[in-house]
Amino acid sequence: MSEPFQQDSSEVFSSSLFDIASDVLYERFRKFKRKDEQCQAFVKRVITSRLFKIIMISTISVNAFFMVLWTDYKIRYRLFRLFEISEMVFVAIYTSEFSMKVYVDPINYWKDGYNLLDVVIIIIIFIPYVLHEVKGKHFRYLNITDGIQSLRILKLITYSQAIRTLITAMGQIVYIVASVLILFFILLYIFAILGFYLFGVLERGDMNNWGSLDTIFFTLFSLATVEGWTDMQTQLEKHNFIVSRAFTIIFILLASFIFLSVFVGVIIMPTEVSLKKFEQDLMLEKHMEEKMQMILKQQQEEMNRWMPIQKTETVDKNLSFKSCTVRLCICWA
Repeated sequence: MSEPFQQDSSEVFSSSLFDIASDVLYERFRKFKRKDEQCQAFVKRVITSRLFKIIMISTISVNAFFMVLWTDYKIRYRLFRLFEISEMVFVAIYTSEFSMKVYVDPINYWKDGYNLLDVVIIIIIFIPYVLHEVKGKHFRYLNITDGIQSLRILKLITYSQAIRTLITAMGQIVYIVASVLILFFILLYIFAILGFYLFGVLERGDMNNWGSLDTIFFTLFSLATVEGWTDMQTQLEKHNFIVSRAFTIIFILLASFIFLSVFVGVIIMPTEVSLKKFEQDLMLEKHMEEKMQMILKQQQEEMNRWMPIQKTETVDKNLSFKSCTVRLCICWA
């Protein structure tokens, strides 16, 4: 009894020491004053500007379009040199973006999930180059690494607030969706076992669709999507199965009209809430911009109103000063 207790206490003590050490290191880095604050502020203004976002969105879109063209062997052969140069430009832009963001905030950068997604994409981008140098251009799985380069388009998530809102909504319903999928799998399992013993008998069964569990699961999934269910039912009726119609109707009612409807409803409801919140945030941001413009306009009007008054005051002061000097000169004479 004492050994597990000592082990648990040592693990807790080591984890607490690790947390304390990480907090101390974070405080030291946070209190550390950089000597390049002006350059940091300039780079921050660049990466948060609207022009930078437009450039990055355009780059990602053009890169995705070029990857589509790369799948055509004739176009690849004709524009091979252009594709090579453009690939170097794209990689340079992505690497520069990553370096600039890390330079601006090297600590908090790693706390954002979308930034971590960018890091994963950067690693994926460099995997083919590393394998090409280590394993050679005839490496067996090099085509797989070229195929996953399509994940580059996920960088658009960082620059699209609407997509981030949808992802946030999907993240909030992961548990509910997983529960619905588990229930759907249980339904498939029950009807798969039942269908095997009803329609998968060796003597007079439909062995093509109900002969083994893997084919039965595929058959039930086709029935759930109501895709070609009439053909499957016709094949069952050819084997003179009496309960086939009841089996098919009950499964389609449960799987298609109930589970799939619930699944769609579970996804749509939080998404609508997130979209409404997104629209409210946009309206609030627009209202704040209009309010700021009104304040700036009022300040400009006040400045325009006070400028003539200050000019008249300065003119009066100059005239009074000149009259005083003239009087002094007369008195002195």
